[in-house]
Amino acid sequence: MQPGPPRWRRRSEARPGEIVQAALEVFAERGFAGARLDEIAAKAGISKGALYLYFETKDDIFRAVVREAVAPNLDRVEAVLAQATLPFPDLLRMVFAQVVQLIGTSRLGAVAKLVIGESRNFPELARVWHDEVVSRALSLMSGAIARAQARGEVAPGDPRLYAFSIVGPILMGVIWKETFVPVGAPAMNLEALVRQHADTVLLGLTPRTEAKA
Repeated sequence: MQPGPPRWRRRSEARPGEIVQAALEVFAERGFAGARLDEIAAKAGISKGALYLYFETKDDIFRAVVREAVAPNLDRVEAVLAQATLPFPDLLRMVFAQVVQLIGTSRLGAVAKLVIGESRNFPELARVWHDEVVSRALSLMSGAIARAQARGEVAPGDPRLYAFSIVGPILMGVIWKETFVPVGAPAMNLEALVRQHADTVLLGLTPRTEAKA
């Protein structure tokens, strides 16, 4: 039996991922401006000097957080949308269920709030979030809508604009959860919101001849 790699090597290879997870937590709690590199390093269990071996700036760490801790969650949504044989109503409800699960089990909402709140002072945040998350999500949804239109399941119209109208209320639910609930606003049942929203969306997207039948 071959001996395993030295302990220091395993630890070294794990450090970038540990830094990303630590940074995700610190960004979610402190925001981008309030996050300190020494706090990220401490949470990751390394020195601030060691952190610089992997990332030169806080911007670099944020890019890594989006690319490695947030954007991969879209793989699950993409896997659902890739099921081209499903009728669009079933597909949409499955996507909504997956999105609600992601919001409930990850810091996706906190990072989205960070980007919205701090992008004016740190435009690179918005650029990274757009390129790695928003653009990809809209492309996935637009593609699914276009394919449903080709099958006659969705009324004619701009698939990208349809995608915006589908995503909008969910984003509002995330903003409500992350911004207003912490200051005393009543909590919103996101699952109930997406169920009702799915019914509303599907009613509006159904071709008129089918809706009258």
